[in-house]
Amino acid sequence: MNVLRLSKKGMVISMMSPKKFVLRFGAEISEKPIVYQLVKDFDLIVNIVQANVNPQMQGTMVLEISGERCAEGLEYLGGLGVSVQSLNQGISRDVEKCIMCGECTGVCPTGALYLERPSMEVRFDDNLCVVCQSCIKICPTWAMEASL
Repeated sequence: MNVLRLSKKGMVISMMSPKKFVLRFGAEISEKPIVYQLVKDFDLIVNIVQANVNPQMQGTMVLEISGERCAEGLEYLGGLGVSVQSLNQGISRDVEKCIMCGECTGVCPTGALYLERPSMEVRFDDNLCVVCQSCIKICPTWAMEASL
């Protein structure tokens, strides 16, 4: 699906749908403005879904990126030594196996898995999922699984 936005001059610009990527990088990159460069130099729209970046330590970020020059931006990151992994993979929940125990909701870092109140049923919003796979590891009935 393409998204439309207005440029500064009021012109309509067509853009690709956002794609999710996991970036992993070493301490030497952690203090560089890599997201800023993606926006400024490649005219990309970047949404930081999740980030764990500390100065002088390794960092991990989950980004949602859209724009016509996305491939160029990802090449730029690779040239800096940033590991870029596409999140083509997703998480799915087998409602037949799920016993609604809620264990997964306690480990989900983004709130993609949550308890709906007052019914106390486990719900899954795959748009919020960053495929960390914590739910897969903790589910006692193996109701959560990674799909390619």
